[in-house]
Amino acid sequence: MKKPGTARNLHGHVVQELGQRIVGGKVRPGEIFPREETLAESLHVSRTALREALKVLSAKGLIESRSGVGARVLDERYWNQLDPDVLAWRCASMPTDDFVHKLVQMRKIIEPAAAAAAASHRSEEQLASIEAALGLMEASTTLDEWADADLKFHDAVLRATGNELLSSLFTVIETALGTFFVLSARTTANFKYSLPYHQQAFHAIRDSDPKAASDAMLAMINDSEKNLQPSAAARQA
Repeated sequence: MKKPGTARNLHGHVVQELGQRIVGGKVRPGEIFPREETLAESLHVSRTALREALKVLSAKGLIESRSGVGARVLDERYWNQLDPDVLAWRCASMPTDDFVHKLVQMRKIIEPAAAAAAASHRSEEQLASIEAALGLMEASTTLDEWADADLKFHDAVLRATGNELLSSLFTVIETALGTFFVLSARTTANFKYSLPYHQQAFHAIRDSDPKAASDAMLAMINDSEKNLQPSAAARQA
């Protein structure tokens, strides 16, 4: 008799395994997975667990299942790119330069405007949360501590906009941002190299100066993008 939760664990394992294969490029768009019984046997799961996992992957836009055909991997344009699992799988497969570029582009569109909105609408409590995150960044002694504090800082800024749609967006892109922060910090001798930009952004939000807050955030993103360029060149060498 299976222990409680075993079926769910197997189902989750299959979702992770097949999702990573697809997003990591091991199974290409247009390819069809092996027949159900063959795939279930290779993954050491029941056909029931496999079917449940395929339903999840279908909901994420990664595959489509047709009777008599099987599960076919869909083109990337159909993928739910902001799904937390899809982002995690893409980050785990080591983000491509193109993916990093697109993430930077998205940050440039969202975060400077969010910093400006935070400068206009933040409460004292929200400002205190931003300052607390900045303090953690200043006190960090390891790359992991820095990256965690950096995420808290950007989360606090988005929350300070007073726009629940913007603040909820952070939970969607958290994995991708965390990977970006680690990649950026890892390519420099001093992982705190971007601290002055964070301090400038905080001071502008504290002083209720939307333009200065936006400028500081944009400068921060531009500098991080520039800092990643040597890493990209090294991977191509």
